[in-house]
Formats: sequence, structure tokens, C-alpha cells
Amino acid sequence: MICTYYADVRCLDNERLFREKLRLLSPYRQQKIAILRHEKDKNRSLAAGLLLDHALEIYGLQEKSVEYEIGEWGKPTLKYHPEICFSLSHSGDYAICTIGDKPVGNDIEHVKAGRLRVADRFFAAEERDWLYEAEREEEQVQRMFRLWTMKESFVKAIGRGMSLSLQDFVVHMDGESGRARVRHSVDAKYYQMREYREIAGYCTAVCVQDGGDIAYSMIPVELY
Repeated sequence: MICTYYADVRCLDNERLFREKLRLLSPYRQQKIAILRHEKDKNRSLAAGLLLDHALEIYGLQEKSVEYEIGEWGKPTLKYHPEICFSLSHSGDYAICTIGDKPVGNDIEHVKAGRLRVADRFFAAEERDWLYEAEREEEQVQRMFRLWTMKESFVKAIGRGMSLSLQDFVVHMDGESGRARVRHSVDAKYYQMREYREIAGYCTAVCVQDGGDIAYSMIPVELY
């Protein structure tokens, strides 16, 4: 099972609640939050850490008690629990955490108009063709963010981050099923993707390293 937890971060605008929740997290996460300049960024980072803490409960763990290892490309993993894979992301008013027993990446993006130049600059030709098949600009923008979140989730799943050019692999959408596949030459492994539409105004995607039949879930969490 690959579980993705999501939460609205706006409750953390309450300073008392923010301080109370911050104490629940590890020094590693607290330090990451402390170096952020803007309060909204701090809230999103805190929310992501709280979601990871919530997700780890099923394993009998707490985020404040785990130790991290940082990979060559900056991806954190749990030092003494390599069997647990996770990915964190946040955008706008939401944070997400995906967790499971297979290498995983996720991404969430607040859909905004006027971003099509991103696709022209970073997307592969086949992806741009699919994007511009849509006649209305509103649908083109939606497709751009759908592709963007899937591409981001892939580079996070392989642990490479933005060191891998977004034009070096191609996402093929499976119609409107919410699933996609990726053509790449990074390694010999198979990756599958799934997108979620539970959060209005946002695109959310998860990428998992595996070719089997995987069960997915998207679960809301209240932080207060």
C-alpha cells in the first residue's frame, strides 16, 4: 500500500499551535524550519513534518526519534529503516506526505494561470504536443501542471532531484485514468505514476518504483 496524507496548513498561522506542534518534531526538521525566512514556508515545512510523524505511527515510530541519512543528491532517508520510503511536498495551503515500502516520490502544485512558458522551456516535445492538443488555454494550464507534478514526482522517486533535466524523460498520460507511465534511461527499473484530484485547485502526483499492482490511498489529516 502506498499512502499519501494531506493537510491544510492554514491552522498553523496560529502562533501557539505552531510552537506546540514544532516541539513534536526532530532537531533535523526543526532546523530546516528555522532557516526558512517566510512564515508561510515555515508552516508548510512544519505541516510536512507533522504528516510524516503521522504516517510513521503505523510503523510504531515517531519523527522526532528517527535519524536521517542524506543521499548524494540531497534526498533524505531513514537511517535505520531502509524498508520505509517516504516523500514530502507542499504548495500553497497544502502539504503532503507519501509513504510505503517502495522508492517513492510525490509533488503537489497550486494551479495558476500564465505558466505555459514553463512547459515550452522544460518539457519534452511529446509532452508539449499532448499539452497543446487542448484547445482552451485553461485546459492547457491544467495539463501543464498535471505533467509538472508527475515529472517532479519521478525525479524525487529516483532521488536525483533537479540534477536530472526534465527533458531527459517523457511522461505518457493514460487518458483520464489518473495514471501515467514514464520513458527514461536513468536505470533499468519500472516506475508507475498516479495523480490525485481530491484537493480543488491543486494537482498532486505520486511516482512509485515497481511494476506490480499497487494499492494507493489519499487520506486527509487535521493538524489541530
